[in-house]
This record gives sequence, C-alpha cells and structure tokens, in this order.
Amino acid sequence: MSDFLARRFEEHRPHLRAVAYRMLGSLAEAEDAVQEAWLRLSRTEAGQAGQIDNLGGWLTTVVGRVCLDMLRSRAARREDPIGDRQHEAGRVDPEHEAMLADSVGVALLVVLETLEPAERLAFVLHDLFGVPFEDIARIVDRTPAAARKLASRARARIRGVRAVPAAELPRQRAVVEAFLAAARGGDFEGLLTVLDPDVVVRSDTDVAGLVRGAAAVARQALTYATLSRTSQLALVDGMLGIVVTHEGRPVRTLVFTVRDDKITELRSVAGAERLAELEISLLID
Repeated sequence: MSDFLARRFEEHRPHLRAVAYRMLGSLAEAEDAVQEAWLRLSRTEAGQAGQIDNLGGWLTTVVGRVCLDMLRSRAARREDPIGDRQHEAGRVDPEHEAMLADSVGVALLVVLETLEPAERLAFVLHDLFGVPFEDIARIVDRTPAAARKLASRARARIRGVRAVPAAELPRQRAVVEAFLAAARGGDFEGLLTVLDPDVVVRSDTDVAGLVRGAAAVARQALTYATLSRTSQLALVDGMLGIVVTHEGRPVRTLVFTVRDDKITELRSVAGAERLAELEISLLID
C-alpha cells in the first residue's frame, strides 16, 4: 500500500469516524469500524485502489457495511450498547467521546438506538451525510425506493411521529374529512370549527412557510380550494393526511395532527423526491 494512499485515507478518517459514531453510538466501536475499512482498502490491489474515482464515497460505503454488520450482530446478541460502552474504559479518551457525543446530540443517539439496523443506516447516511439512496440500496441489498422507505420510517420515529391508534382513527378521520369538506365548499366558519385556535401549518418546501392561528390557516385553506378537490384521504407515515394529485400523480401531501377533535398542526410536503420518501397508503371508503 503506497504512502500516498495511506495519506489519502487519513484525510478521510475524521469523516469516517463521524459516520461510524452516529451509526454505532460508541467511539471505540467506531474506531474499530474505521480500522476495518483501512484493512479492506489495504487488501485491495494497488492498481484497483488507484482507480477508485471517489475514495471518500468508497470508504463511506465500506464503513456503512461494517457498521451495519456490527449493529446486526449486536441485535442478535441483544446487547445493551450503553452497558457495552462501560466496558470500553481505557480504549478511548472519555473526554473525547463526551465532546463527540455533545456534537451529535445525546438525544439523537438515544433515539437512533431504537431503530432497526437498516433504518439507522439509511437515516444516518442520507439525512446526516447526504449519501444517495442508490448507494445506500447497494449496502442494504434493496432497491433505492426501499432504501427511501427505510429512511422515512427512521425519520418518522426521530420526529416523534407515531401511527394513529386504530381506536382513534375513525374520530380523527371525521375531523380531517370535515376540514376537507369545508375547504372544498369555501366554508370559512366550518374550517374554524375543526381548527385549534393555535393551529400551525409548516411547509417543508418554504422556509418562511409557517402559518399560525385558526383564522390565518382557514384563509390559506380557502385559497387551495381547487387543489382540495383533487385530494384524497391517506395515511402518511402512519398519520392522517390528504394527498393532492395532478394527472394521477401525487404532488403534495398535508399531514394532520389531531388532538381533542381539533387540528393542532398541518405539515405540507411537496416535490417528487420528498414524496418518494414517505409511506403513503390511500384510505378507500
């Protein structure tokens, strides 16, 4: 292995350590994963290694595969990762690990521990490091669409989204149907009856797209009356919502949070790429 390639590997080491730490939640295990990536690179024929166009991407993929195997092995042994880390004393600098944990966010690490290995990998690589789903699909041996779904499910858990309980579905559906009927009919007062006074609309496509208050939200809903006529009730990542279609294709979703028979929040998602990341199941009467 040439000194040149070794130097290039060292340039990528901080990034690889960051990826592995977010995947594994343990700096000692992250170091092991990075070292395994180095060993695999060192076993690559010199000529082949020199032909790797994107060494950083190649190494990230290798670290992802190694971490996925480690997570699956941990799950099979039903290990407590926090307990495991207590046995790592002396392997890493505790202050260094504490600083890295602070940079990641302890709360995020705790939630990541609840994800299935493939979900965790898809979320970490795509949402935190921008790895394309085509590359993630090859790591988890699934299609790019399936990799998107893995990240979507992980994202929903991290956001604290939970599927609507079956017992609550009819009541919440009635509230959303009333909202949709009022929007279609231009019924401003009807919209106010189902909106919480402090309701908020958030848009994933518009940084300035926060709308707050029942009256403001009702006025906005009336401006979209035409769109509401081409929409259909659906479960979106397990939450009640509506899907707006154009020429048979979804172009926007609106996801509702309902509490005490009032709509407290609406989240708007648009764009083919973002919609492809969502789990959408149309509700047929």
